[in-house]
Amino acid sequence: MTSPKIYIKKGDDGTTRLFSGKRVNKHNIRIKTCGTLDELNVWIGMIRNFEIDKNTQNTLIIVQQELMSIATQLSDHRAYESPKMEHSLKPLGKNNVIFLENQIDLMTKGLPELKNFIIPGGHSIISYTHLARCSCRKLERLISELKDKESVPNVIIAYINRLSDYLFTLARKFTYDMDVSEIKWISKKNRSPLLSNSLKNLFLHKFLYLCIGH
Repeated sequence: MTSPKIYIKKGDDGTTRLFSGKRVNKHNIRIKTCGTLDELNVWIGMIRNFEIDKNTQNTLIIVQQELMSIATQLSDHRAYESPKMEHSLKPLGKNNVIFLENQIDLMTKGLPELKNFIIPGGHSIISYTHLARCSCRKLERLISELKDKESVPNVIIAYINRLSDYLFTLARKFTYDMDVSEIKWISKKNRSPLLSNSLKNLFLHKFLYLCIGH
């Protein structure tokens, strides 16, 4: 029996097929979104290549599986209530978001309070985790853009937003697991005037909003 070939040449014209069968340009916002989902999944797989604790390993596998489910949902431009979609996968629900929140809270209990900006780096796994976080934030922006044009379940947006929070917290956890010092960013006096604590907290809040979501 002849094995099917990986290449079918139908995309040589710059188009690809959605789950529904509809063909669209490969630069279509929906395709860009699914491509970034794939990119994020790869970065998370890279994190799992390191020796990490069992709970984190299992959590990341769950996240990768859920990202695959999201990719399947977003690859269909039709209503998500369509019978074909309902029978092909179990859509994400609020419990998936709560699972990430519980994991964030679990890690946060073992970390010192965040009072300063943090410079990413210090160990390969920390940097890879921040790369995953950046990819996640890029994905969130694309999903938001897609939502402006077509219907996207709110739970998907909430999940990706929470995932960026999880990855930020995970990077901090790895910093302490690897016994690496967190490098705090503090503005130089000759670059800007000394900030009051309330102003510092405001800037920190704005920075976290841009980097990891809200």
